[in-house]
Amino acid sequence: MLTGQEAAIGQAEPVAVVILALAVILAAAKLGGDLAARIGQPTVLGELVAGVFIGNLDLLGVSALEVLATSQSIEVLAQIGVLILLFQVGLESTVRDMLKVGVTSLVVAVLGVVTPFALGWGVGALLLPDHSAYVHAFLGATLTATSVGITARVLQDLGKSQTPEARIILGAAVIDDVLGLVILAVVGGVIQAANLGTTLSYGAMGLVVLKAVAFLFGALALGLAISPRLFTLASRLRGRGVLLATALVFCFTLSYLASVIGLAPIVGAYAAGLVLEDVHFTEFAKRGEHQLEELLQPVATILVPVFFVVMGARVELAAFARSDVLGLAALLTLAAIVGKQACALGAWGGSLNRLSIGIGMIPRGEVGLIFASIGAGLAVAGE
Repeated sequence: MLTGQEAAIGQAEPVAVVILALAVILAAAKLGGDLAARIGQPTVLGELVAGVFIGNLDLLGVSALEVLATSQSIEVLAQIGVLILLFQVGLESTVRDMLKVGVTSLVVAVLGVVTPFALGWGVGALLLPDHSAYVHAFLGATLTATSVGITARVLQDLGKSQTPEARIILGAAVIDDVLGLVILAVVGGVIQAANLGTTLSYGAMGLVVLKAVAFLFGALALGLAISPRLFTLASRLRGRGVLLATALVFCFTLSYLASVIGLAPIVGAYAAGLVLEDVHFTEFAKRGEHQLEELLQPVATILVPVFFVVMGARVELAAFARSDVLGLAALLTLAAIVGKQACALGAWGGSLNRLSIGIGMIPRGEVGLIFASIGAGLAVAGE
């Protein structure tokens, strides 16, 4: 048997590896983000490119950093980072904002989900005929989301965030994310059933959709009723960090409940963000607490880049030497662009710039990467 000292020494190495990996990830993320910002691109692009560089150092004969893409501990931190990210995205909108976006945004959003999904599925079926329909369906699903964060940042930089087109784009982008998460729940459920050797009937798929919709709207309704009381009660607690801790408890609890009923935990995190509003934190504001978004930012600064760098590290650059991979990437990119341009058909009103709306719906970002991450963890008969 190991003595206490020997056990401590045995445990020190994995901890040391994780600490070193975090140091490399954060340094690479900030350097990559800075380079991206200098050329006018979103910092998330720099984080991804930094991850791609680190993950492919083996092509230069350096294999010491392969642990970033394979470590289970880093993977757990990356998944927590995803929850924080979706919580942040949810905090950018409220339930009332979603209700105010109007019929136009809803139609634009539906077209922006259905068309890319169909085109992505078609590209998969055309170029990957030897693979299962599950692969084709997931390719389509990854093209459905629109990046709320990137779109909002670009519109803000252009000084156009208050135009009618911008309001339609941002409203539709939020709805796209919700619809995309529902599609993810359905496609993921079908793939998991197939891996177990069973099939998911139309009734079962309907049940998955019903669970996703019921959970989302149930969580929103229940959260709107409970969260004010929860935060009022929490405001009576003394000490620092109560607001942040309470918000994270709320986020992680809804994420866990989503997981329990078979949905992706990110659905719960997103719902938690949508529910919480500044009015819930009035008592904390009275005693001088910062806004929740400000308190959450240091946590996100550490954990969210872990996800993006790890995602980048899993990209195999050697695969792009294959013409079939380049062809698939090119056609999927075309499908992604054309699919979102179909959104313009849903924008009516003589004064609206339909081309701007279609272009504004093109950006993909955090949610699409989350789709890819979840897809990498799904399998059917070993594929």
